Amino acid sequence: MATSDITATEVSAAAAAATDAPVEKPQPHQLERKWTFWFDNQSKPKQGAAWGSSLRQAYTFDTVEEFWCLYDQIFRPSKVTVNADFHLFRAGVEPKWEDPECANGGKWSVACGRKPLLDTMWLETLMALIGEQFDESEEICGVVASVRQRQDKLALWTKTAANESVQMGIGRKWKDIIDTTDKITYSFHDDSRKERSVKGRYSV
Repeated sequence: MATSDITATEVSAAAAAATDAPVEKPQPHQLERKWTFWFDNQSKPKQGAAWGSSLRQAYTFDTVEEFWCLYDQIFRPSKVTVNADFHLFRAGVEPKWEDPECANGGKWSVACGRKPLLDTMWLETLMALIGEQFDESEEICGVVASVRQRQDKLALWTKTAANESVQMGIGRKWKDIIDTTDKITYSFHDDSRKERSVKGRYSV
C-alpha cells in the first residue's frame, strides 16, 4: 500500500489487521478509558463535499498493547500524504465542532516545521492522553495532527473554552509534554466558526 495514496478505508482495514495478528499475547494492560483513532484525507476532495465528509473512524482501543500496535504500523503523521489528518479522541467524541463535547470548546495549537518533530510531539501527546497525565483529563477531547505542504500543525482540543484557568493549566502542561519553547496559542471553536482568520484567546 503506497502511503501517499492511503485512504480512510485502507487505514481502517490496516488497523483491524494490525490488532488481529495471531501472536501469543500476555495479559493486556487496560487503559483508564477507550480512545478512537480517526483519519481524514483531504488531498483529493470531492467537488461540493461538505466539511468533514472525508472523516472516518479507524479503530477504537482500550489497551496499551493495541495502542503500540496501531501506532507502530499506521498512525504516524510522517507516513501520510499532504493534506491528511490523524486524530485521537476519547471514544464517543467525534473530532468535529458540532459534537456536544466539543461545541463549547477550543484548541491549543503548535506549528511544526519538520516531519520528525511532528512525529515526536504527536507521540508524546498520545502517551500523555492515554496515560491520563493531565490533571484536567476530563477536559481533554483529543488531539489532531495535520500534515500540510508548508507547515504541519498539532492541536489539542478541549471541552470548556471559557474556563481560562483550566485551559491555561492544560496549555502549560502540554507545552512541557511536547518540550517546546515556542509560544502556543488557544483559540475558541466558536471564533473559528465565524471568522477564517482567528486570533488566539490565551497563550503560554
